[in-house]
Amino acid sequence: MKSFPMRTDKNESIVVSALRARANFGKLLRRVADERRSLVIEKRGAPKAVLLSIRDYVRLAAPEPEVLRVIGEESRQKGTDTLSSPEIDQVIKATRARKPKLG
Repeated sequence: MKSFPMRTDKNESIVVSALRARANFGKLLRRVADERRSLVIEKRGAPKAVLLSIRDYVRLAAPEPEVLRVIGEESRQKGTDTLSSPEIDQVIKATRARKPKLG
């Protein structure tokens, strides 16, 4: 891959001139997506735009509700965040089988 002048800022964003961004857009787009970093595009040394991965954009545009964040954290702590769909179905069936039926 050909090297081209760019730098990173304190937040590890890639900072590049508008000319370099235009000339290397495909490479920069892949880098933003693969490395989950933002790209600050400057014109005449002043920041003009930011390119984000779609995942980061969605996270910023529609932040995760607090309840989902808490549930996700509990799942990571218990190790259940890596379960497959069939494994989740088995856990649900086992839990339902242990629960007394009302009626």
